[in-house]
Amino acid sequence: MDFLLTPNPGLVIWTTISFVGLFLALKKYAWGPILQALKVREDTIEYSLQAAEKAKADVEEMVATRQKMMDEAKKERDELLKDTRALKDSILAEAKESAQEETQKLLNVARKQIETDKLTAINQLKNQVADMSIQIASILIDKEIDTDEKQKELINKHLDKANFN
Repeated sequence: MDFLLTPNPGLVIWTTISFVGLFLALKKYAWGPILQALKVREDTIEYSLQAAEKAKADVEEMVATRQKMMDEAKKERDELLKDTRALKDSILAEAKESAQEETQKLLNVARKQIETDKLTAINQLKNQVADMSIQIASILIDKEIDTDEKQKELINKHLDKANFN
């Protein structure tokens, strides 16, 4: 077993030449393609990471855009509801005002009609009272004043002095 511990110069030289040859062959034919494959793989991974980052940024941008669009839609909906409520309130107020005006007009017309009817009724009542007074006076004194016109004038003069209200 001594031969394992003592180096043989021929063996060392041939081992060194074999090692250098194998090293040069591996460097030329194995490490170059392996390093090239590793470089391609590294570039692919880098590109995939960049694509993933870009996709993530795109998704975040789409989420922000979607949220912005939803906010705008909510704002438009709120504005539309506000405008609709304002229009409804305006229409109701206008209808109420119109109804009040119409009611007031009808009340004014009714009051005028009542006043006119009242005056007509008073005048008719005065005329009837005057006619009845003439008939009663004619019957009582059995004497007539010259004309009916003078009688009515006299009675109306006395009735105007009297207050029937």
